[in-house]
Order: sequence, then structure tokens, then C-alpha cells
Amino acid sequence: MQNIFLVEDDLNFGSVLKAYLEMNDYYVVWVNDGNKALREFKDNSFDLCILDVMLPNTDGFAIAHDIRLINKQIPLIFLTAKSLKEDVLTGYKIGADDYITKPFDSEVLLYKIKAIIARNTKNNAAASHNTEVKIGIFTFNYELRTINSPNSEQKLSPKEADLLKLLIAKTNSILSREEALKTIWGDDNYFTTRSMDVFITKLRKVLKTDTTIEIENIHGSGFRLIIKITT
Repeated sequence: MQNIFLVEDDLNFGSVLKAYLEMNDYYVVWVNDGNKALREFKDNSFDLCILDVMLPNTDGFAIAHDIRLINKQIPLIFLTAKSLKEDVLTGYKIGADDYITKPFDSEVLLYKIKAIIARNTKNNAAASHNTEVKIGIFTFNYELRTINSPNSEQKLSPKEADLLKLLIAKTNSILSREEALKTIWGDDNYFTTRSMDVFITKLRKVLKTDTTIEIENIHGSGFRLIIKITT
């Protein structure tokens, strides 16, 4: 089940849209207060965001800008009652995948969501075939299971490499314990959970020479690989 983040202040419209998407097998987190949107986004992992542009206190463009700082790849759809060219251009400049003017056909929105998520999944899969990826001062080669810095090369175990690959794929977003355990260990029992904690500790030691990198423990949820932006 794919997760959708919905920010919409109209209570009637928001509840109807949430129910419609859930009827079509999506899990929806709905926030009706723009000021709470970013905190909710940080605390969850989503496949797509639907953002109303006109919100009290803030607007969908500002929320999208902050979301893009956390996750550069997540698809964005803007909903608005305004169809001014300047607003449409603003949405696309931020990185919108689509800009939909109210009122709209719910079925059309559904097919847009499916197409956007499918395209994003395909792009992520293509990117995952790259065997080398830069992470801070390091170069991680998944195929060789090596992580190189300017002064050293370290060899990772198969599970360490698998876990680091999952964390990198979710950079600045949450990698849930369940996803990691079932992907790498095939089970999420007590013993595999303790084993994963050991591997997280080992990865922290491997990456500790770069102070811009942190593997954060999100209590009750999982882990988040944070790469801080330096100026």
C-alpha cells in the first residue's frame, strides 16, 4: 500500500478526498493545518504529496519548498482554486509533478497519482542500479561492498551494505524497522531487531569521520540517514 500525504484545510473536501483515495487502496495521512504539515511529513514516509496551495497561516508552496529540502525526489501535486499563470509557474518551479485546478474529476486525479508514482518508482529503480554513490566525503560501492574516504577504504559485510543502501535510498526520510528487517532479514522478530541495531551501530562507526552525516534513531519508527547541508 502506497502512502500519500494530503494537506488540505477544507474539512469537507479533505475528508471526501481522503476516503476516496483509501477506497482505491492508498494509505492517506491528512493534515488540515499547514503549520503542522512539515512535522507530520518528517515523522512519516510517503510516496507522494498532495498540497492545497491556499492555506491559512502558510501556503502549499512554502510547505513544498521545505519538503524539497528534506526529500528531493518525492512527487508533488498541487491543488488550487486559482488558475493564474504565475501560480502555475511557481508550482512547477518548485518541482511540481502536476498542478490541478479545483473542481476536478476524482478519477482523473487517481490516474495521475498512479502514473506519477509508477514513473517515480521506475526512476528510483534505475538509480539504484548505479553501483557507486556519493555520501558526504565517502564513496559507497554496493556491488563491491566498499566505502571509501579520501584517506581509507573499508569493507562492509553483506548485511551492512544492504542496510546502508536502504538508508541512502531514504536519505532524510524514515526507513521503517519493519521495511529494513523484512527486506534484509526476511523477518521482524526480536532477534533480527537486535541484530539490526548492532549493524546500525557499526555503520555509525564507519561514517563517524564525516560530521555532516548522522543516522538518527526515530523512536518507535525506524532510522533516518541525515546529510546536513554545510555553507
